[in-house]
Amino acid sequence: MPTDPKNPSGASTINGTDAVDSRRKPGAAEKSWEEKTLVPTLAKSPERASKFTTVSSYPIRRLYTPADLSGWDEDRDLGLPGEPPYTRGIHPTMYRTRLWTMRQFAGFGTAEDTNQRFRYLLAQGQTGLSVAFDLPTLMGYDSDHALSEGEVGKCGVAISSLADMEVLFDKIPIADVSTSMTINSPAAVIWAMYLAVAEKQGADWKKIAGTLQNDILKEYIAQKEYIYPPEPSMRLVIDTIEFGAKHTPKFNVISISGYHIREAGSTAIQELAFTLRDGIEYVDWALRRGMNIDEFAPRLSFFFNAHSDFFEEIAKYRAARRIWHKTMTERYGAKNARSWALRFHTQTAGCSLTAQQPYNNVVRTALQALAAVLGGTQSLHTNSLDEAWALPTEFAATLALRTQQIIAHESGVTNTVDPLGGSYFVEALTNEVEAGAWDYIRKIDALGGMVAAIERGYPQREIADAAYQYQMEVDRKEKIVVGVNDYFTKENPLDILQIDESVAHRQAERLAKLRAERSSDEVARRLDGLRIASQGKENLMPYIYDAVKAYATLGEICDAMKVAFGIYDEVAIT
Repeated sequence: MPTDPKNPSGASTINGTDAVDSRRKPGAAEKSWEEKTLVPTLAKSPERASKFTTVSSYPIRRLYTPADLSGWDEDRDLGLPGEPPYTRGIHPTMYRTRLWTMRQFAGFGTAEDTNQRFRYLLAQGQTGLSVAFDLPTLMGYDSDHALSEGEVGKCGVAISSLADMEVLFDKIPIADVSTSMTINSPAAVIWAMYLAVAEKQGADWKKIAGTLQNDILKEYIAQKEYIYPPEPSMRLVIDTIEFGAKHTPKFNVISISGYHIREAGSTAIQELAFTLRDGIEYVDWALRRGMNIDEFAPRLSFFFNAHSDFFEEIAKYRAARRIWHKTMTERYGAKNARSWALRFHTQTAGCSLTAQQPYNNVVRTALQALAAVLGGTQSLHTNSLDEAWALPTEFAATLALRTQQIIAHESGVTNTVDPLGGSYFVEALTNEVEAGAWDYIRKIDALGGMVAAIERGYPQREIADAAYQYQMEVDRKEKIVVGVNDYFTKENPLDILQIDESVAHRQAERLAKLRAERSSDEVARRLDGLRIASQGKENLMPYIYDAVKAYATLGEICDAMKVAFGIYDEVAIT
């Protein structure tokens, strides 16, 4: 359907109808261009669609000019890199001084299997580790639990005790490598295991670096890997934040994660808004604990998705920094500049990967990674081409790492800071994404905060509606996914990584040996201490750490806290 020549400026289209932004005042040159150049061109060559939108269905105009930046102030809204409002990045020189951390997400089978993959990736030039755990570990079950059957080692590494964690980091000096761990409900337990390994290696806790995902709110919103109800789960998160502020000042004890919100089907604006509002919720709870904002805020980190709409993603990252700076300074009165600066990790969009024509995923991932870099990410994971089929093979993981290295060393985009800064389109889109996110944040504030909003199903419904709308657009071919709803070809099968049931058998044998050799009386005493403390208000990290060092298992520790906390059953969304 051709564009209407009577509306040549390509005004925003909402629900299929033209909607002119009354704030937009085109200049004389633009008006002349429309009359003399655009209208005759459209009469001869109509545009290929009646409306153009981002992957999130946000309307995009044909042309962006200074008219789209009415009220925009360069000093206030753009600034300079390394200075508020951090739109252009949190470091003055960005990648000219130091590249982002190349942190490939990896984990499968047993601790031995994943240890070998870690050491291989480090040898290939990876600069940080990122641990993927299997489903039983994510849910707080030991590998030999009945509910673990069929899942051990399948979507990540199986970790059931400190003994497994010791093997996972064998010959990998924790003091010298930054490690990210994607774990949430049992995050405090897994972190305690990591700290125990660090201690055994002789590493100084005050110097070790890394990130614990530990974001329980997004589990209720999107990923659904929760154990306990929201209140006790939030207590555990704040316990880790408080413990980390005292004992591990260089470790990010939480990575507030929009990635999974986006994977569940949200728009870019929803991802941004719900993630930052989750961050506000954690800050509120930490302040109620009695902590000072500048005591813990500098170690809060974030985790965003890099989806396929190149400019929308870049705008999202820029808007995120601006919103967080305003939140820290105006809402909380933070004084430390490190509290103001939003730091984030990025992973390319798993939900964009297709089983059809999987080599297309290399191209998708490269563009998504480039958007993350142009948006100023601090660390990056690039997905492998075969992840719509299985966990990545060594070949696919290496190619994904090489994608980052080519962007870093061959593309030229790291030579200057924020190369897209000042673009009419990028700045206008940044403003619009920011405004949309603030609207959501205000709505959640009005509902009483994120925990209250989750209990009412508000973010869950918003994401479900967005996911449904996107799928309808794909089904109607309003959005083309190459190889899925258009451009079909005959395909050859991929060689994929297979994880068989021998992993579960090996894990069961290891657990049986562990239980036979450890001190049962000491384990029982430590678990009793944790169980009693869970019923009070003390910080639970010291009790969890003591239980871990006695070689109590993940499942035993999580079960001990269930006595006081109970388990969570989600309310159905209607």
